[in-house]
This record gives sequence, structure tokens and C-alpha cells, in this order.
Amino acid sequence: MTLIQLHYLIVIAETNSLNKAAEQLYVSQPSLTSAIKELEKELGVTLLYRSGRGVTLTNDGVEFLLYAKQLYSQYEAVLEKYGMGGAHKKKFGVSTQHYSFAVKAFVDMAKEFDMSRYEFAVRETRTAEVIRDVSTMKSEVGILYLCDFNRKSMEKLLKSASLEFHHLIECQAYVYIWKNHPLAKEKTIRFEQLNGYPCLSFEQGDNSSFYFAEEILSTNEYSQVIKANDRATMLNLMVGLNGYTLCSGIICEELNGSDYIAVPFQEDEQNPNSVMEIGYVVRKNTILSKMGELYVDKLKKYLHIS
Repeated sequence: MTLIQLHYLIVIAETNSLNKAAEQLYVSQPSLTSAIKELEKELGVTLLYRSGRGVTLTNDGVEFLLYAKQLYSQYEAVLEKYGMGGAHKKKFGVSTQHYSFAVKAFVDMAKEFDMSRYEFAVRETRTAEVIRDVSTMKSEVGILYLCDFNRKSMEKLLKSASLEFHHLIECQAYVYIWKNHPLAKEKTIRFEQLNGYPCLSFEQGDNSSFYFAEEILSTNEYSQVIKANDRATMLNLMVGLNGYTLCSGIICEELNGSDYIAVPFQEDEQNPNSVMEIGYVVRKNTILSKMGELYVDKLKKYLHIS
């Protein structure tokens, strides 16, 4: 087994075509096919199913691809850390729950690289997809939070996905609203004061567990609930409908603007102010790339972590 063979398989899986993979790799199709057949012979499994419509991974191929990606990404990380020539574009991706500070750190990281030489991706997405993206190495780093309510379930999911959670910061919950909301001048906001205003939450999928919710108190009874898929829509709903959401209070005005404020949530016996522990997840036993290391540094700098 060689690193070249692993690279070939990864590109074939991305293109679903031997012809396209050969063109992208600058090798002949017979050479590419021969390399994969030798790899299949060595492993004793069939990795690709070939048909007139192209190629697809077999079940064994899907499983092996994950290990191939992990090995090859570590190889690239070592080469990058200790110097590497060549003009091919390096890839780096982040998947995150809907945190503006996570996007801000990504922006600050990307500015320090020649973006013509890299393929960067930032994905604000559902909690389950953050876990899936990092587990399958679609993204190198994921950003999410744990609390007393979801911790056991989330830690179990992270363990089964071969991910490890790294603590960044702990924070109390805040009520995030438009600056002209009727409650905007309150020093703190109690849960009962929110009755009559729509609660906004990020959609996690029809069959998704409430443990995936990005907001605390996800099991509470709300008289009005509106779900959104992205931050821009949620901000519009805050203005148009005086909606609110319960968040970390870490707001990036540079990206979200100054029309929104975070007011401390006042807990009571029925509605405790659960501590949110925000952190990043990576695959176990991996070496962060140069981009990954810088991204984590930018996160810590923005969050004022020494």
C-alpha cells in the first residue's frame, strides 16, 4: 500500500469517474486502474464497483476511504509543517453550529494565507452534520457546545464518531434580540417575560434528537416557535416579528452588525441558566494542519483565551 494509491482512491471517490480522476491526477487511466487493482489485491477486498455510468465505492470501499483520508491528511499535515513544494491546492474546512465568532475566526485565519493556493470551506450547519463532517474528514475542525442537559448523549456520539472535544470557553445563556425589541432595555430577562414573543431556533432535521438543539431549554414549552436554517433568516425574524433566541452571548458585531443585543437570561427554579461549554472537535490522534492550528489560535484570541 502506498500513499499514491490512497490519493488515487480519494480522488476517484470525489469525482465518481476514472476518466475525471485520471485527468485531475495527470496520469493515464490504465495506470490509475492498475494502481487501484493492486491495492484491492493487497487488501483482499473490492473497493470500487465499475459500471457504464462510472464508478462507485463498495461497502468495503466506503469504510476503507475513511482510513485512507485520515492517513493521507496526516501525511499532508506533516509535509506542510516541515515544508513541501508543489503547486496543488491544500484543503481546509470548518463545520460549526451557528456561531458568528467561529466564522470571524475563519475569516481572520484565511486572511493570512494566499487563498489562490488553498481550498477553504466554512459550513454553518446542523449539529449532527458538524459531527459527521469532522468524522468523515470533510472538515478538519468542528465547533459545538455541551451543557448538563446534552452532555452524556453528545459525548457518546462523539466517542462513536472517533472525535475528541477540546474546551474553549464556558458561558451563561443570553437572550439575543433586536435592539428595538420591547425587552431590549431590560438588564436581565426572565423566561416568563418572553411569553408572547416567538422563540427562534435552528432547525436540526425532522427526526433529530432535541439533544442536537443549539439553544438551551430546548425541552421547554413555548407558545410560539419558529425554526430557521441560517443566521441571516433568524436575524430577519428578530426584526420582523420581535423574535428571540437563547444563545452564548458571544456576538460578533463585525459580521452581524450592531442592530442586535444579548441580554443576560435570568434563571428561576423551573428554568435554570445552564452553563454552555463551547469547544472544538477533531478526530482522535490527528495532527492539526497549519490552517487548523491557526484557526484554533484565532478562536482563542477572539474569545480572549490565553
